[in-house]
Amino acid sequence: MTLVQSAVQNKLLRLLSPADFQLLVADLEYVTFSLRDPIESPGEPVDAALFIEDGIASIVAKSPSGGDIEIALVGLDGMTGTSLVLGSTSAPLSIYIQLPGAGHRIAAGKLQAAIEQSRSLQRVFLLYVQTMFVQTATTALVNAQAEARTRLARWLLMVHDRTSGHDLYLTHEFMAVMLGMRRPWVTETLHSLEAEGYIRATRGKVAIVDRAGLMAEANGFYGEAEREYEKLLGERLSRQQR
Repeated sequence: MTLVQSAVQNKLLRLLSPADFQLLVADLEYVTFSLRDPIESPGEPVDAALFIEDGIASIVAKSPSGGDIEIALVGLDGMTGTSLVLGSTSAPLSIYIQLPGAGHRIAAGKLQAAIEQSRSLQRVFLLYVQTMFVQTATTALVNAQAEARTRLARWLLMVHDRTSGHDLYLTHEFMAVMLGMRRPWVTETLHSLEAEGYIRATRGKVAIVDRAGLMAEANGFYGEAEREYEKLLGERLSRQQR
């Protein structure tokens, strides 16, 4: 069955011009993925890009001692395989699945061939890469300057944005790894946010109840990357949806 552009959930695929979408559609393969499935590994060839429909991939840096910390998120707003867009063939960082789901996979060679055929396709993907630079920079800022409550509030909002508002199936241990926090801090902070009525937390699941309250808790650290995405890609997406 031919994939219809208006039926996809991935925002990058939706905002492409019909002609650019046609350059990709025949080579898009629908795939499902599970928690912690590896997508890219440092120094290894990038064999495909993934346009996520549902779920979250984490872009992760590793410390000399072997610990992971998340530096960026990818959900239905974007794609993995940005190294291919920039002309590289290997991955600089780890990417693995944080929330299971599904997406459309395209082989590296097929993606690069399509980019070579269309400057407008390349431009959209490069604009997305710029939004990821901003997300990474603001994550570095919040990790360096913000307290645990602010960091967790921002992170929950970002995950919520990229999953169409679904409940978030996340363990405290995994959140601690992703945020570079001790697990007791995560548990204590989740309890405090729940006491304020911002979230509802049960074992392995967090539901966002009050986004405005979480945004206030983020203390201005949430929104810069989101505004950049909207500025560069939001208007184009609105035009494509009319």
